[in-house]
Amino acid sequence: MKDKKKLFRIALLFLLAASVAGGWYIWQDGKVTTDNAAIEGTIVTLSPKVQGYVKAVHIKDNQVVKAGDVLVEIDPADYQIKRDRAAAALSAAKAAAGAAQSSLATTSISAPSGLEGARAQVASAQANWEKAAADRQRMESLFREGACSQQQWDQAVATEASLRAALEKSQADARSASTAPSVIATAQSTTEQLAAQVRQAEVELAQAEQDLANTKIIAPVDGRITKRSVELGNYVQAGQQLGSLVGTELWVVANFKETQLKRMHPGQTAEIRIDAYPGVTLKGRVDSLQAGTGAHFSLFPAENATGNFVKVVQRVPVKIVLEAQPESSIHLGPGMSVEPTVFTEGTVL
Repeated sequence: MKDKKKLFRIALLFLLAASVAGGWYIWQDGKVTTDNAAIEGTIVTLSPKVQGYVKAVHIKDNQVVKAGDVLVEIDPADYQIKRDRAAAALSAAKAAAGAAQSSLATTSISAPSGLEGARAQVASAQANWEKAAADRQRMESLFREGACSQQQWDQAVATEASLRAALEKSQADARSASTAPSVIATAQSTTEQLAAQVRQAEVELAQAEQDLANTKIIAPVDGRITKRSVELGNYVQAGQQLGSLVGTELWVVANFKETQLKRMHPGQTAEIRIDAYPGVTLKGRVDSLQAGTGAHFSLFPAENATGNFVKVVQRVPVKIVLEAQPESSIHLGPGMSVEPTVFTEGTVL
């Protein structure tokens, strides 16, 4: 009897152990984890868009800043002079363009009117000369017959010559006035040229104002200053790195083995344990899987076309976003090691 009870207890323990092992296996099969993971975040390189001497530095290493804060100031004196010069050039260009516009308006009215007046003068001079020419011919007949004096004949000749000269002058004025369309076109071209100079001056003024504004380096996002490398009085070039700004938004990049991705997809929940804070667990979710292994996008990707190829399990970067950013008391930053676990069966968190 005792032997039967002993065998029953052994069988019961065996079944219990098998159930626990099976449950553990099933539970483990519903999640994947890796210790090949690190925190990532937005890192902005701080660099000026203009060159010059540093007038003020408002930041220190590891200082917390807000978007819009002035971080570094470059001496603006030279850029203020350029801005004022560009503003003066714009005023002069606008004045010249205004004068040209007024001249065009006047020419557009006066030139056609001058042509009509010149044609009227030609018609009047033509009539006067024809009458004088007829009088001269009549006086010439009378002079031959002795019916008029030498003085009268000379007067008729002089009058006809004078009116012929007046006619020729009127005709010359009419030819000059006939260029009215080309005069208007020239005035129009001048107006357009000066208008283009105004637009160019406006662009140059806008550029000068932008350069002046760029003497202040502004924080683009909230974050923490890292590796500041600028001091008061330094001469900096456009594009020179003056430091970095690490943003407050963090996420995790976990390099899972390719054999762990079978049931992993975006939207699955995850928990992240932080090496620096063993008692802290963050909640997250799978955002996306990289289209390719990490090795394939490395600086020197592997060349597998060799005779001694050895198959190695590859790792694929998986982006895991945090459900909530950690508290300020938990100091986290890009590069810190974490251990994420993705739950591939249901929502465990």
